[in-house]
Amino acid sequence: MKEDELQVFLEGVQNYFAQMAGEEIFVGTPYLIENDVPEAQQYSGVIAITGRHKGVVYFTAPADMVRRLLGLMGEPDVSESNIMDLVGEVANTIAGNARKKFGDRFEISVPFVVHGAPDESILPRQDRSFVIPLEWKMHRAAIVVSLHKE
Repeated sequence: MKEDELQVFLEGVQNYFAQMAGEEIFVGTPYLIENDVPEAQQYSGVIAITGRHKGVVYFTAPADMVRRLLGLMGEPDVSESNIMDLVGEVANTIAGNARKKFGDRFEISVPFVVHGAPDESILPRQDRSFVIPLEWKMHRAAIVVSLHKE
């Protein structure tokens, strides 16, 4: 995955926070990691990618960050169910924006949310992932991109 292709994921999360929270999110410098110790916070919203690209994209965040975002959105219910829904929504929005750039052959799944990191059946341990670090209101999160072209 090239740097300009990663940019679409950065823009997706920046646009999401600008629209939903009315604030900017700080985006750090992307870096590569081995998938044997995947990047993860408390919740990860995972999107499987098929078509011209294969792999996964996921948004991972701590519960406190998601609760705060729910509050700014006017949602008083900060239950685990709503936390999981919002984490999945963020992942889906980011992947949906990428689909607009990459075209119809960038097929995205329905998001699913896991506690912690995706397991080996979802995130192949022989691959590497780009981690895009995020910071918002003193909370650290990330977008993780593990894609390869077919």
